[in-house]
Amino acid sequence: MTEDFSSLINPHHKEARLRLAEKLAQSGITDINVLNAIAFVPREYFVHPTFIFKSYDDIALPLNSKQTISRPSTVAFQSQLLGVSPGEKILEIGTGSGYQACILKVLGAKVFSVERVPELYNRLVKLFADLRLKINLKLGDGTLGWQQYAPYDGIIVTAAAPELPSALAAQLAVGGRLVIPIGDKQKQTMHLIERVSQDKYIDTPVGNFSFVPLIGEQGWDEDDK
Repeated sequence: MTEDFSSLINPHHKEARLRLAEKLAQSGITDINVLNAIAFVPREYFVHPTFIFKSYDDIALPLNSKQTISRPSTVAFQSQLLGVSPGEKILEIGTGSGYQACILKVLGAKVFSVERVPELYNRLVKLFADLRLKINLKLGDGTLGWQQYAPYDGIIVTAAAPELPSALAAQLAVGGRLVIPIGDKQKQTMHLIERVSQDKYIDTPVGNFSFVPLIGEQGWDEDDK
């Protein structure tokens, strides 16, 4: 693992993390690196304090500002689809709780993450510092990506878009992979989008999910939530 949480992890949660990873393996997650990351990262640091006793249940949990921390199975599924290799540059859209970004970092990625909600962003700046996580964090409109550091080997979107934002497609490197839920505000289909040349993308739908809406210039309007 690329990060050392040893001084911060509550040892009483070790067995819960291992049980969660085992459950995800039984449900179809096959990437051993993803399973090891799930078993390693202390999810209790990323959930709202009210729900900390549910940290290792495979359920989405509320955060402040009407956002959520995704189910561990969803985090694992998106991470497996992304197929992160150590050293790859990954853009995350919607930092939220910070849990997915932490999983990506433990997988060895150079993580760039955009969060639009100031309350969540300010919490994450402190949390990442406390956990000694070197994650590049930006407050802004995630539908526009982060052009300064493009292109990216992978892009992962953790909120539901009505369609693929063109800015994100443009910032994906040739040979790169983009994982995004696309649909209406109630149900979406997860898509794995691979850029095979400058002008050609392969789009593979891979299952139904339900995420909070992706708000921004190339997503849903604020009033559409």
